[in-house]
Amino acid sequence: MLGPGEEVFSGSTCKQGEIEAVVIATGVHTFFGKAAHLVDSTNQVGHFQQVLTAIGNFCIISIAVGIVIEIIVMYPIQRRKYRDGIDNLLVLLIGGIPIAMPTVLSVTMAIGSHKLSEQGAITKRMTAIEEMAGMDVLCSDKTGTLTLNKLSVDKNLIEVCARGVEKEEVLLLAARASRTENQDAIDAAMVGMLADPKEARAGIREIHFFPFNPVDKRTALTYIDGNGDWHRVSKGAPEQILDLCNARADLRKRVHSAIDKYAERGLRSLAVARQTVPEKTKESSGGPWEFVGVLPLFDPPRHDSADTIRRALDLGVNVKMITGDQLAIAKETGRRLGMGSNMYPSASLLGNHKDANLAAIPVEELIEKADGFAGVFPEHKYEIVKKLQDLKHICGMTGDGVNDAPALKRADIGIAVADATDAARGASDIVLTEPGLSVIISAVLTSRAIFQRMKNYTMMSALYLQVSIVSQALIFVTRSRGWSFLERPGWLLLIAFWIAQAIATGVAVLADWEFARIKGIGLGWAGVIWLYSIVFYIPLDMLKFAIRYILSGTAWNNLIDNKTAFTTKQNYGIEEREAQWALAQRTLHGLQNQETANVFPEKGGYRELSEIAEQAKRRAEIARLRELHTLKGHVESVVKLKGLDIETAGHYTV
Repeated sequence: MLGPGEEVFSGSTCKQGEIEAVVIATGVHTFFGKAAHLVDSTNQVGHFQQVLTAIGNFCIISIAVGIVIEIIVMYPIQRRKYRDGIDNLLVLLIGGIPIAMPTVLSVTMAIGSHKLSEQGAITKRMTAIEEMAGMDVLCSDKTGTLTLNKLSVDKNLIEVCARGVEKEEVLLLAARASRTENQDAIDAAMVGMLADPKEARAGIREIHFFPFNPVDKRTALTYIDGNGDWHRVSKGAPEQILDLCNARADLRKRVHSAIDKYAERGLRSLAVARQTVPEKTKESSGGPWEFVGVLPLFDPPRHDSADTIRRALDLGVNVKMITGDQLAIAKETGRRLGMGSNMYPSASLLGNHKDANLAAIPVEELIEKADGFAGVFPEHKYEIVKKLQDLKHICGMTGDGVNDAPALKRADIGIAVADATDAARGASDIVLTEPGLSVIISAVLTSRAIFQRMKNYTMMSALYLQVSIVSQALIFVTRSRGWSFLERPGWLLLIAFWIAQAIATGVAVLADWEFARIKGIGLGWAGVIWLYSIVFYIPLDMLKFAIRYILSGTAWNNLIDNKTAFTTKQNYGIEEREAQWALAQRTLHGLQNQETANVFPEKGGYRELSEIAEQAKRRAEIARLRELHTLKGHVESVVKLKGLDIETAGHYTV
């Protein structure tokens, strides 16, 4: 009931009566609009997106530095042509961009999202897989997530406050004030405690049922008994029932004492009252209400909640309970689940009336060390998540209602539990199709396995070593025309190769660099990579021959006919080079026409070429011995080579 001067929130439903009101706020300034505005104003950038952005920025900076160095070396120092420099800069620019990285990561996360859906977790935002893998704090609702949301009543603990009433009658009256169809959790618990659910309406005729609403916080049933007398019974929140009965101070004290005892044992309280209706009409107010008693409601934890929380702690995920129940109930539930009892009422931390005993301790420190929070309102959930994020925690949040949407949107991983409202599902990143906390922990394990594949420290080391070996060994293949392993390279090249590979192998085996995300792979895997690289190295020669054949068209003929690649002879090709030198000398001195010169005669093969080479060597030796370092000596040498008689030449001019 609302009186003059009280506020009516936008979006409220009027159950009965009329009212004249003045609008004092609209849009985002209303209580309902603030929740929607919190959802819209939250723009979280995922940690995975931050990692990709950091990688991109690193690549850009590295490329920029490399381009500057390249420009300085090529133009002012080496004075290269403009076009050569542009080509080198383009290679550096294109090679420094990890083009395939977004595609590979997207495909990996898509496959991981499918695996999570098979476990009952539907991923709306694929990057939430990485967020869940790194989650270290999970704020979990109590009812329905940590507990079964299936209430039960301990008959032995029922507090009877009316004379001449037994505990079974208190339970029967509570069942009569419940629906027998379309039941909520409390109605189902009350009716379910009877030996036969039909007893709730046995011997009476229902006249009118008053359903539960957030304003009155109670239900009521008007009925006629077997004698034709009219009665009304109501159940609901203890404070509402006490006010309905105009209870005396001693009765209130007794009821509050029972409620506190229940709360210490993790039990909720439900009060029952009754009245007679002499007027025999459903609209009549009836006689005075009589407070009958208080029933303890127990919401048992899920059978796997304690084990799931223990698994979460082993994984480094701290589970914090967030509930709207009393502090004592929250502490008892936390004790049973092994979560701890270091819990605070949220109003004392974040409300307008903070606890003076906690004022000296920073709120952030209290929230970080707390095991849970009681009496939580939607705006408190949002602030709790925000302060945990300010402390650099990756925070997950579960929720099911419209009021949970801002906190779900603010959290790094918003998780809508089973049977959540559309608003909660719309604001979440992951939607659960099965109840309980175990689904979330299983999703965390799967997410970590998926993200491990994407980071894959071991693979990074293995690829680093494999690329280092093969890329440098490729130099030996390209430097020779034949089989690269039959021709020894220079000592400097060999020494440089072995030093580089020793360092690369040491890094791959022993390195454990957190800043570079590289972890050693051990000697065993290093040996496997070396063996793989050696096996992979052999086909490179064949690939080289094939490329030569494709590019020249004659390389394959030389390979087969002349056995270019299969000889083991030292200084292979020296005959060909000497023949070419002899031919050049004969052509230079006019002993053979250039047009008819043929290094490879049609017949005779390399034997004839060897003879030509020997003759050329003898002529060259004679020429060098006869040659003088004067003009006359040079002329005499030319005359001799021309076949002239130098003794009878007489005078000559040059």
